Amino acid sequence: MKSTKGIVMKTLEEIDRNFKAMELNGIPLRFYPVNAAPFVVEGFPWKHPEKEYYRLPAGMTVSDVSEGALSLANHTSGGAIRFRTDSAHIALKADLINSCDMPHMPKIGQNGFDCYRLTGRDPHVVGISRAPQLANCHLETMTGENPSGELCLFQINMPLYGGAEHIWIGLDPDARLLPPDPHKITKPILFYGSSITQGGCASRPGNAYTTALCRELDAPQINLGFSGNGRGEPAMAHAIASLDLAAFVYDYDHNAPTPEHLEQTHEPFFRIIREAHPGLPVLFLSKCDFKPEYTDDFKRRAIIRRTYENALASGDRNVAYIDGETLFAGDRRWDCTVDRCHPNDLGFYRMASVIAPVLRKLIENAR
Repeated sequence: MKSTKGIVMKTLEEIDRNFKAMELNGIPLRFYPVNAAPFVVEGFPWKHPEKEYYRLPAGMTVSDVSEGALSLANHTSGGAIRFRTDSAHIALKADLINSCDMPHMPKIGQNGFDCYRLTGRDPHVVGISRAPQLANCHLETMTGENPSGELCLFQINMPLYGGAEHIWIGLDPDARLLPPDPHKITKPILFYGSSITQGGCASRPGNAYTTALCRELDAPQINLGFSGNGRGEPAMAHAIASLDLAAFVYDYDHNAPTPEHLEQTHEPFFRIIREAHPGLPVLFLSKCDFKPEYTDDFKRRAIIRRTYENALASGDRNVAYIDGETLFAGDRRWDCTVDRCHPNDLGFYRMASVIAPVLRKLIENAR
C-alpha cells in the first residue's frame, strides 16, 4: 500500500477486504456507490452493458466513427456526480482507467476530480482529487469540505482525459444524503467537437469551458469532444439526433482534416439533427485559435458561417453563430492558450464568458 498526502492506492482485493473499516486520514466515513440513488450521475446518455461510464452508444464500431473516438469514449469528460449533504467531509474512492500523460496539461485536469458547492450565490470549488501518478490505479482521497455543516448541493466533476469506474463517495456517518436539486434547464446541453471541447488543457475538470457554461446556465452536460477524432461522421449525427436536448453546441472545426472535409460534412451533419429536431437550439462555433496568417482558417470560418446562413435563409430561427476569433477577446489573446491552440484556464474562462449570454438567449427564445 502506498500513501501520499491522504491519497491511498490499493489493489481491488485490499479494497474488498478493508471496505468495512470506512476510515480515511483518521476520519470515520460511510461510503456510498454513486451509481445508486440518491446520487445522480450525468453525462452518459447511453447505457453500455460492460462499462459504467462510456460516452458513445454501445453498438458503435469503426464503421461508424474512428477507432480513436471509440477509445476516447472511455474518458469521462462532462461526467458529473450530484447530491446534497450536510457532511463536513466529502471523500472519494475510484478506480482510474485509460489514464493519459500529456505534458501540456495538468494531472488534475487529465485524471482528477474536482468538487463544487453549488448552494448559495457563490458556487465554487471546495476540493480536488488526483492520483500521485498517471498510471491506472485505485484512488482514495478527501475531495471536498463543508465545515459549516449546512445542507448543500454538491457536484463532483469527473476526469477530462482519463476514465473512472467503481466510484464511491464517503460522508460523515451521521450525515444526511439527499437527491440533488433539479437543474433550472432540465434537459442537457450537448457539445460535439475536438480536444478543446473535451477539455484540453484545463487545469481541472470544472474549468473546461463546457462545464463552466453548464454551471453558469445550470444545465446538465453531455460532452462529445473527442481529441483529434471529431470528424463529423453521419453516425455521430444520428446518435445525437436520438437524444432529447436543451441545446446543441457544434464545434468540430479543428478535427476536420481539411477545409474540403469540413465543407463536405458540416452542413449535412447539422441537417441530420435539424430534421429530427426542428426546434432544437443550435450554436455554431468556429475555431477559437483563429490565426489570420493561415488562409485555411478563413476558409473554415466561411464554411461554418455558410451553414448558419443557409439555416437562416430557410427560416430557421433557432440557430446562432459565434466567430471563434472573438472567443479570446481582449488583450493578451495568445496568453489564453498553452500552445497557441489549446486553451488554458484563462482561455476557457473567456470562451465561457462570450458563449454564455448567446447560448442562454438561444435557449430562452426557443421555449
